[in-house]
Amino acid sequence: MYRKQVRRRRAILALLIIGSFALLTITYGQGSNGLQRGVATIFSPVQSVADRALKPARDMVNWFDETFDARGENAKLHSEVETLRKEAVGAKAAIAENQQLRKQVELDGSGAIPSGYKAVTGRVISRSPTVWYADLTIDVGSGNGVQPEDPVVNGDGLVGTVSSVTGSSAQVQLIADGGSAVGAKVVPSGIQGMIKAEVGEPGTLILDFIDSAKHVFKGQNVVTSGWSVQGLASRYPPNIPIGEITKAPILQQESQQQVQLRPFADLRNLEIVQVLTGGSR
Repeated sequence: MYRKQVRRRRAILALLIIGSFALLTITYGQGSNGLQRGVATIFSPVQSVADRALKPARDMVNWFDETFDARGENAKLHSEVETLRKEAVGAKAAIAENQQLRKQVELDGSGAIPSGYKAVTGRVISRSPTVWYADLTIDVGSGNGVQPEDPVVNGDGLVGTVSSVTGSSAQVQLIADGGSAVGAKVVPSGIQGMIKAEVGEPGTLILDFIDSAKHVFKGQNVVTSGWSVQGLASRYPPNIPIGEITKAPILQQESQQQVQLRPFADLRNLEIVQVLTGGSR
């Protein structure tokens, strides 16, 4: 009996070995797809259970990956937006500066600046406007030929005069300063007066001491008179644009001998100016 059992077991083992070789031969002959199908058939129940068990962990890993990727992409986009914003601001500043320079070239070529003067371009590096005083500092000085009492203009018209200088900078007293006074005339009538500041209103000037018997009108332009009397001359050359008359009531002209005007130059937002050096003193 025992021998029969042994022989039966050996026969079964031989059949299993032969069957295994036959299975391998068949799946190998069918190529890798056949092998994959065979393996998948055997392990698919186990794989299905494992997939369901591991899905929450796998989803969490994927969430972390996607979150970190999104944060990295968001930071990159913020950086790109900031770079583009800086480039846009720089471009706007360059355009504004170019417009100012063009205006100055147009003023130089208009004949408003008499011959004998040399224009020295400077940038505003500080400003100190108050109720009574309005001045600024520019980055050119005596080393560039700038001297006290030199007129200062920009592309729109008269800005002020140099009040003091160092080797590399100059202080400019604006025409809106409480201590400023500029001889001026109305065009085309030629009525003359003195430009003074309207205290507390840098966007408004006063044309004072006009002839009460002669009337000026809203919309007329005012330029420097450039007077000269017995060897004494104005610090400003003639015919530099100053502003436009905005209020000119007849009653005010007759009683106070003054009218209001708006300066052509934006005195509160000056960036680039020109100092008119040389000329007559």
